[in-house]
Amino acid sequence: MWFSFWRSRDRFSFDELRYLTDQLVKIQVVNDVNKDFVIEALRSIAELITYGDQHDTTFFEFFMEKQIMGEFVRILKISRNMTVSLQLLQTISIMIQNLKNEHAIYYMFSNEHMNYLITYSFDFKNEELLSYYISFLRAISGKLDRNTISLLVKTQEDEVVSFPLYVEAIRFAFHEESMVRTAVRALTLNVYHVGDDSVNRYVTSAPHSDYFSNLVKFFRKQCIDLNVLVSDTTTNLGADTTLSIPAAVDEIEDNLYYFSDIISAGIPDVGRLFTDNILQLLIFPLLLPSLTLKAVKGIQMGAVTSLYLICCILRIVKIKDLSNTIAAALFCPLEAFLSKSVAEPNGYMSGYDVAHESQSPGSNNQTKAEVGNLSVDVANLSISPQIQPVDVSIATGNDSCDCHLPLREALLSYLTSGNDVQVSGSLSVLATLLQTKELDESMSDALGILPQRKQYKKLLLQALVGESSGEEQLFSSESGSLRNGIEFGSELDGCLQKLKEQYGVSCSFLEVRASPRVHRFQVLDALVSVFCRSNLSAETLWDGGWLLRQLLPYSEAEFNSHHRKLLKESYKNCASALIEETRGIWMDILVTVLCDEWKKCKRGIEASSPRKEPKDILFSSRKFSTEDGITSDSSFAAGERMCELVKVFVLLHQLQIFTLGRPLPEQPLIYPPADLLENSRAKSAGIDASGPKLVDAVPCRIAFERGKERHFCFLAISLGESGWVVLAEELPLKQHHGVVRVAAPLAGCNPRIDDKHSKWLHLRIRPYTLPSMDPARSGAYGKVKTKALVDGRWTLAFRDEESCKSALAMISEELNLQSNEVGRRLKPLLDLETVVQSSNPSLGPPEASSSYSTPSNSL
Repeated sequence: MWFSFWRSRDRFSFDELRYLTDQLVKIQVVNDVNKDFVIEALRSIAELITYGDQHDTTFFEFFMEKQIMGEFVRILKISRNMTVSLQLLQTISIMIQNLKNEHAIYYMFSNEHMNYLITYSFDFKNEELLSYYISFLRAISGKLDRNTISLLVKTQEDEVVSFPLYVEAIRFAFHEESMVRTAVRALTLNVYHVGDDSVNRYVTSAPHSDYFSNLVKFFRKQCIDLNVLVSDTTTNLGADTTLSIPAAVDEIEDNLYYFSDIISAGIPDVGRLFTDNILQLLIFPLLLPSLTLKAVKGIQMGAVTSLYLICCILRIVKIKDLSNTIAAALFCPLEAFLSKSVAEPNGYMSGYDVAHESQSPGSNNQTKAEVGNLSVDVANLSISPQIQPVDVSIATGNDSCDCHLPLREALLSYLTSGNDVQVSGSLSVLATLLQTKELDESMSDALGILPQRKQYKKLLLQALVGESSGEEQLFSSESGSLRNGIEFGSELDGCLQKLKEQYGVSCSFLEVRASPRVHRFQVLDALVSVFCRSNLSAETLWDGGWLLRQLLPYSEAEFNSHHRKLLKESYKNCASALIEETRGIWMDILVTVLCDEWKKCKRGIEASSPRKEPKDILFSSRKFSTEDGITSDSSFAAGERMCELVKVFVLLHQLQIFTLGRPLPEQPLIYPPADLLENSRAKSAGIDASGPKLVDAVPCRIAFERGKERHFCFLAISLGESGWVVLAEELPLKQHHGVVRVAAPLAGCNPRIDDKHSKWLHLRIRPYTLPSMDPARSGAYGKVKTKALVDGRWTLAFRDEESCKSALAMISEELNLQSNEVGRRLKPLLDLETVVQSSNPSLGPPEASSSYSTPSNSL
């Protein structure tokens, strides 16, 4: 008998489940004495029910027969211990997640036990308890479908009047902990994608629809915080600010993708709710008013941040009405939005005072708003459709501000007058509008950014189906453009009328009545002006090249001879600068860099989408700074300038080709490497043998360490584009032959005889390649790791002044040979007539070859 009493039960047996249930029923109060048993019993029951669901149905039948869910609820009521609550939430979460039987899930969700647990007053001051509770809610949402969701709602006359799971979850939608916010978003998406009509009506009815406006308010606050970080970056390049911007960008884009996921659920009116809130809380009062080159008092958002956010919204939130409204708003002047940016509704002045790019960043004071029962940092922005206007002259405080110009023209003014970041942002907005599928083609054409291939495709289809207007427009650009202007103007008028009636934004129709052809010409004119500017980075110019490639018209009347003349002059100026680089510090890798950049540029401007994402405009394009110890006269700075010049030259060269309607060759048109001359020093030195011949070598001394002077034979050698300065030791058993001990690039050595010691020769020693060409040395967002980027220095001591001058003359001679070879190979590429001839198939191929060989940097 005693043996039977002490015999242990099987852990996964039906007897174990029966025993744990009987002991749990006997507990009348949970205290410090029995809490450990209660916790272990709850955990074990979850394991047994999960095991039984997969192996033995009698386990869950017993669970239902004994109404163990009711026992769980009773235990929660009689317990005041936090650990018991934690274990209970974990137990039920595990059961819900692992139960596969549909009948088991139906039972778990029935009898109002779940709703009681959902609405139970837990102490959420305990972060661990909150984490378990949110996981519990998310586990429930993972089992929702059209059948199970009906067990968690209360209805009256077929209308949902209570949905505790959803209501309690969105209380934590703006919690400070990102993991909590992520879980709530996943839960709400599970609810929305069920597709129950009565639940959809419930979540879009007041006051639950406030959740969508609160989402946009929270998003607006994140946008303002991002702007503060970007403004701080212009004055402080500290690591903390640089690292915090990517994190803020990720948060913003995650929010927008969440908006997009909600919209994709297809709930009626949700798209309209998001459109209205995004326009009234963000686009009209913050983003559009900041699109001005001049500082305006009261503007709360920087232009660069606004350009990035407009791109993100158009790319991610795919709502046709939103895209068309933003595009139509670009025809309105700045003064139409100043009332919304300067004065808040209901007499409330925002606590945010965000600086323009030309001003120092201001303070960031946050207000608090109540969301459910939690206090979160959300701007108090309950905006009504109509906002009382304010006096523009008072709002701007700047009589010279172009408040009457349409924002579309302000956007183009960035291309002609803005700095590098503003130009990049403006190009990103134009490219995004061009690629936005939700934007009507009529709106794109009205903005002047409809690709010609789309316009001609539309006209061709009209001509094929027998529409006379389409055939006329297809073969007559003049009349076609005017007719398009009338057609598209009527559609644009509808959007502008909606802006006025629904959002209180009005504008003059003079700008709108212009023909789309005029607008296309304005865009092309602004783009061409970009390529004529010398203060823009190559990356920005490449973005402009992609956009021009998309818009390149077939009509000579739009891309005219004046445009080609400007591009030709810019190309010639750049070619002259490139000729100087053939005698520069990095001439030995010039051809290699040019061929590599040719491939990248061709691939970039022929791609279906821009090379860079909009968020790239928020990060500084500078790769080096004075803080890194890189001075303007160092070889590294010269190398970066050379690479920038090559990128610009390659782009302008390719523009010359495709503006003529010719295909771009895979490789640049350059001459092949020349053969080694018989009378060259490289040939006489016999560098292809076991060791160089020291025929012209000059004896010298050098100390690589203090107090340790060594004797070498100095030799300067050029071989095609490559060249070296060599320190060799003479072989004792082989006269006039030596072994190379040290070698460095000849290019950029900058030889100089010491002013006080005529027998000393100073050489600058640079690396064989640039850090930017080494992927291992590039950090995040293209910033080069610049640790230890210092030019080397050699000081060679010769036995007499004549030997020193002889070494200097040797270096100069080999540098000239090296430079001449680089110039010879690039000659066909620098001749514009050769470019035109080579791009014309009817004229036949020129003598130059588009193939190239990578020069060797080793002896």
